[in-house]
Amino acid sequence: MPQTNPLLDIQDLPRYDAILPEHVNPALDVLLEEARKAVAAAAAETVENPTWDNFVAPSEDAMERLGSAWGAVAHLQSVVMTPELREVYNTNIGRISNFYSELGQNEHLYARWKALAASADFASYSPTRKTIVEHAIRDFKLSGAELPDDQKERFMAIEERSSELTSKFSQNVLDATDAFALYIDSEADLAGLPDDWKGAARAAAEADGKTGWKVTLKMPSYLPVMQFAQHRPLREQVYRAYVTRASEFGPGERDNTPLIAEIHALRQEGARMLGFNNFSEESLATKMAESPAQVLGFLRDLAQRAQPHMQSDRAEMEAWAKASLGYDTLEAWDTTFVSERIREEKYAFSEQDVKQYFTEPTVLAGLFHLIETLYGLQFVPAEQSVWHKDVRFYRLQNRDGSEVGGLYIDLYAREGKQGGAWMNDVRGRRKLADGRIQTPVALIVCNFAAGVDGKPALLPHDDVITLFHEMGHALHHLLTEVDELSVSGISGVEWDAVELPSQFMENFCWEWQVLPRLTHHVESGASLPRELFDKMLAARNFQSGSVMQRQLYFSIFDMVLHGDTGNVDPQAQALAIQQELGIPLPPEYNRFPQSFSHIFAGGYAAGYYSYKWAEVLSADAYAAFEEEAEQNGSVIDPAVGARFRAEILARGGSRPALDSFKAFRGRAPEIDALLRHNGLAG
Repeated sequence: MPQTNPLLDIQDLPRYDAILPEHVNPALDVLLEEARKAVAAAAAETVENPTWDNFVAPSEDAMERLGSAWGAVAHLQSVVMTPELREVYNTNIGRISNFYSELGQNEHLYARWKALAASADFASYSPTRKTIVEHAIRDFKLSGAELPDDQKERFMAIEERSSELTSKFSQNVLDATDAFALYIDSEADLAGLPDDWKGAARAAAEADGKTGWKVTLKMPSYLPVMQFAQHRPLREQVYRAYVTRASEFGPGERDNTPLIAEIHALRQEGARMLGFNNFSEESLATKMAESPAQVLGFLRDLAQRAQPHMQSDRAEMEAWAKASLGYDTLEAWDTTFVSERIREEKYAFSEQDVKQYFTEPTVLAGLFHLIETLYGLQFVPAEQSVWHKDVRFYRLQNRDGSEVGGLYIDLYAREGKQGGAWMNDVRGRRKLADGRIQTPVALIVCNFAAGVDGKPALLPHDDVITLFHEMGHALHHLLTEVDELSVSGISGVEWDAVELPSQFMENFCWEWQVLPRLTHHVESGASLPRELFDKMLAARNFQSGSVMQRQLYFSIFDMVLHGDTGNVDPQAQALAIQQELGIPLPPEYNRFPQSFSHIFAGGYAAGYYSYKWAEVLSADAYAAFEEEAEQNGSVIDPAVGARFRAEILARGGSRPALDSFKAFRGRAPEIDALLRHNGLAG
C-alpha cells in the first residue's frame, strides 16, 4: 500500500483524482507515526541547546507531510463528498485532533521553544524568526501546555469532541441543503424567473427522471427564486425550507440545535481552563482587537450609523409593497423580491440585464489582466490532477517567467459540495534544506450556476464580487516573499486582518477602467455600456444600511454568544440582538443559528466581526489607489500595486498586520473610506 498510496506520495501536489477513501487510514497510520517520531526527536532531552537548524527545521518537514495529506482529505470531503469519504473522514477527525492536542501540550517540546527564546542566538534572529518563536510559545499556552497534568487529559478530550461536533455541524447543513427538492409542473408558478434559471431547473429535473422544473436550496437555485419569483407562495415555501435547515423541523439526526449547545459549552470550559473569562476573550488572544468590549463598541458604533438608513430602506419597501403589490405586511420572503423591484424601478436596470454581460470566461480573463497589470504577473494554464472535471489549474509567474505559485479554481455548484465560497492553501512557501524555494499553491472554491444550453455561465455582479474577494485571499497566500512556512502567505496572519486583501479586491469590480475587460455580452459580444455601468454605480449603495446592519447582527450575535458562559439559548439571543438593532423580526420558525457554519463549523467563532474590522483597513488601503487616480487618472496603478504587494501581500504573518498597513499607508487606519464606500459618510 505505501508504494501506491497517493497520500504517501505527494511529491509536488496532491493527486486528487487518485485519492480514494481506502487510502486514508493506512496513510495516516504511517504519517502520524512519522510525525510522532519527529516530535519525540525534537523534544528529546539530548537537544540541550536547541537552534533553528537542529530543532525547528527538522520538525517542520514531518508536520508538513502530515498536513498536506490530511488537508487533501479534508478538501475532498468538502467538494466531492461521498458517503464512503465522509465515513473515513469522520473516523479520523479524532486521531488528527488528538495528535495536535498532544503536540500542543508536550512539555518537553514547550521547554525547547522557551530555551530557544532564551538562547544567545535568539537576539541575532531575523524579525521573522523571532515572530515564529514568540507565536509558538503563545500557541503552546493556548493549547494547554501549562495546565496541570490532571487537566490536560480533559482539555484534549474537549478539543477532540469539538472537532467531531463542528464537522458534524457542517455535514448536517450540507445534507439538509442537498435533501430538499421541489418539483414545479406549472410554468405559471415560475413567472418572473429568468430563462437561464428555468433551463438549469428543467435540466436538473430531467436528471432526476422528473418532469417540470427542480428548485433546490443551493444558492444558484434559491436566490433567484427569492429575487424574481412573482408567485408569493413559492417564495414562502422555499424561504421556510432554507431557514429551517439542520433544525428540529427536519430529521433528528440532522438537527444542529444540540450540537450548538455542546459546542458552546465545550468552548467555554476550555477557555476557563486556560484562564480566560469566556471564549470570546480566548479567541481574541491571537487577533488584532484587544478585548470583546472593544469589538462590541466598534460594531455598535457602526450599527448606530447604519440604523437610520436601514429604517428608511424598510419604510420604502413597505410602502412600495402595499402600493404596487397590495401587501398589507412585508414578510421575510418578500424583502429580497421587493428590494429587487424597487432597484429596477429606481435605477432602470435589472440584475438580469447586467449578468448577460458577465460571461464567466471573460470575467476570469479580465480578473487575470487586472492582477497582471497591478503586480507584474502572468497566469499560465497548466495540466494538474484535479478533483472534478470543472476544476482548472494555473501557474502564476512573474513577468520574467520566474515561478510564483499555483492556483486551482472550482467555480460551480453541484451535489456533494459545500455551499458558499472560500480560499484555502494547498501548500505554503518555504526555503527547503537544499536552498530551493517551495512555491505556494492555493485553491478557490465558489458555488456559481454553470452555463446551460451550450452557453457560458452568466455571473450576477455579486458573483463577480465574490470571485474577486476569494482571489484577494489567494493573492495574499501566493505573493508572499517570506521563506519560513509558519508565517508565509496567510499563515500567522491575525484573523481579523485576513479579510483585508480580499475586501480590497472587491473595489475593482466598481471601476469603469476595469469593467469593460470583464464583460462580453452572451449574445452580441458587446462590452458593458457606460450608461448601464452608471446605473449600477448609482445603485451601488442601494440599501447599504440594511446590508451593513445584517452583517453587524451576525457579528454581534457571535461575540455576545461566545461571551456568555451560561446555558445559551441562541434563538433568544438572536431575537434580542435583532431588537437592539431595530431589525424586523423573522418568522418564529426561523433557525438562522442552526446553519451559521462560519462560527459553529468554520474558523470565525468569536471572530465574525473581522469582516467589518478588516473592511476599515481594506477601504483605507484602496483609498491610496483612489488618491493616486486623482493625480494620474488611473486607479490601476502598477506603482501603488507594487507597494501594496511589497508591504501587505508579501509580508504574510512575519510582522503584525497593523505594521504592514502603516508601512503601506504611512499612517494608522482611518474609518472615513469605509463610511464613504458604504454611502454612510455624514
